[in-house]
Amino acid sequence: MPPFARSTMTHWRPPATRVAAVVSMSLAFALLTGLMDGGVGVTPLRIFDQARYPLANALPGLLAAWLLLALTRRLLFSFGLVLLFEALLYQVNALKVANLGNPLMPADFQIIGQLRKGGAHLLVGYLPHSPWPYLGLLAGIALIVALWRLEPPLFARRTRGKRLASGAVSLVLLASLLGGITLWNKLYNARVLWLEPWSATSTANHSGLVSSLMLYHLQYGQGQHKANPAAAKALIAQTRDELRKRLASLPTGGERPDIVVVQSESFFDPAIMRGYQESQFTPNLDRLERQGSSGALHVPTFGGGTIRTEFEMLTGLSLRYFDELQFPYLTLNQKVVPSLVRTLRAHGYTTTAIHGNDPAFWNRTAAFKAIGFDRFVSKGQFPKNAPNDGKYMADSAMTDEIMRQLRDAGPPQFLFAISIEAHGPYDVPPTDTDARDAIEVPAGITGRDKLELQTYLYHAEHADAELGRLAKLLARRARPTLLLFYGDHLPALTNSFHATGFVDGGDMLSEPGVWLLVDPRNPGKATRESLASWMLPGKLLEAAGIRADPYYALTQVLAPQLAALTRAPGAPQPEMTAEQKVIDQDMASVALLRMKGKLDALMPPLAASAAAPPARPQARIAAYGARP
Repeated sequence: MPPFARSTMTHWRPPATRVAAVVSMSLAFALLTGLMDGGVGVTPLRIFDQARYPLANALPGLLAAWLLLALTRRLLFSFGLVLLFEALLYQVNALKVANLGNPLMPADFQIIGQLRKGGAHLLVGYLPHSPWPYLGLLAGIALIVALWRLEPPLFARRTRGKRLASGAVSLVLLASLLGGITLWNKLYNARVLWLEPWSATSTANHSGLVSSLMLYHLQYGQGQHKANPAAAKALIAQTRDELRKRLASLPTGGERPDIVVVQSESFFDPAIMRGYQESQFTPNLDRLERQGSSGALHVPTFGGGTIRTEFEMLTGLSLRYFDELQFPYLTLNQKVVPSLVRTLRAHGYTTTAIHGNDPAFWNRTAAFKAIGFDRFVSKGQFPKNAPNDGKYMADSAMTDEIMRQLRDAGPPQFLFAISIEAHGPYDVPPTDTDARDAIEVPAGITGRDKLELQTYLYHAEHADAELGRLAKLLARRARPTLLLFYGDHLPALTNSFHATGFVDGGDMLSEPGVWLLVDPRNPGKATRESLASWMLPGKLLEAAGIRADPYYALTQVLAPQLAALTRAPGAPQPEMTAEQKVIDQDMASVALLRMKGKLDALMPPLAASAAAPPARPQARIAAYGARP
């Protein structure tokens, strides 16, 4: 369209018509956002009975579109560009739901920075293989470019002052919303919208994905809770005698064992799935469980987010009590973090982390330094001929590297090895496709789901085989060695889990994995105990006979009450007794003080005898019990 024609159309367009066009487009944008969302609370028809839901869900996009309109004067271009971005957001959300079982959360956007730090190869593997989504994206971009070139301006140039003023208002409102200004809590809260902190899926389904992102950002993204020293003191006093007994029972003297910890990617025992109850995928795990301690392991993630379980294991701190650390290595600002690693170093251990992947991914280089590791052996330090199996380095290469790092002389060693072979997605063919295809699957799992389950089980069998090989190699060493093995989370086989279910009737987001602690050279009696990943350091230190600070002993004392509370984000919350609620609340203060380095001052000497601890105030129990 010639410039003269554009200016003429703009000149003769009445102001009321322009305003009506913006209002109509804004309403259409809100309805289209709800249509893309698909949540029951924000569908287009909800505009007639609960308009605040779809409007709140569309508001961030509306502010962005109004800002663009003020700058470009093009109505369709401005709203179309924001709609294209929203479509991309909803596609990414659909991928996350399909692979991990829960929707996007504010912390997920921290992963964007990992794309330039060695994480692109891992995250890109989850993108769709069909060309249609990419063709649709290209078509959308082409349409936006066409609108930019051909759409006549809605406003004349002489309205520049008014447009800049309205654009400034939109910019301030949008920046304050994204920045988490508390004023927005008046709209994005549980009284105005639907918010279930324990279920991101339910929140997004009722309030809409965009609103759920705002709700979690505003309600839970503004820093950690404040510690209550009095509550921490009450819990410590309540458990004082048990702490003394536990610490006094530890052996003294003797040679410090080397310690090898294997965090096995996505490992779990398939026998917990219906249809696999009698399966024999983990013969080495089954054999070693009869020679040491083992049990169910409750972890704070599902299908991904390895560093959540990893952080809990290395620090002994539960992410349940740290809202701002959803991806701890990316948001951890402390240069020194209290940890199992630092405790072992204080007892003369050298400490080494081993991982056959890029060290920058998940910010592990910086995080491991803060946690206290002496060395980090990553992919570049592995032999150049270290084999891959499927997309990633084989577990056999990790076993070989563990044995290369162990020494028969010098100070005791702590090795923390992170496997990667069984990492998803599971659509990359493994080395031996015949062996993969020979794996039987339960009835009802077909097509791509069958292939992905077979691929995972192929790698899980390798993980179990390497566990057995490592245990045999450690048993032959001259020095004593403790071996701790556990899975960081269940794999993202959501369709297969929905098809079969679990033997115990549990939900995949809360279904526990497995842990094993054994002395391969000196097999002991089999014991079973359910733990959470943040309780593993205390269990390991006890087995090594190390009288660490009382905090780790406290995690063992409270394990029966608190272990099952650790679950993936979005998992159904367990029913708690009034006593559990008090203990959980008090433990939050203990953990916060521990992270800040202020807990030791509250810990009384545990070696000397003392009067019996005060009873738990019944008024507090009653108060917690009265809450819904």
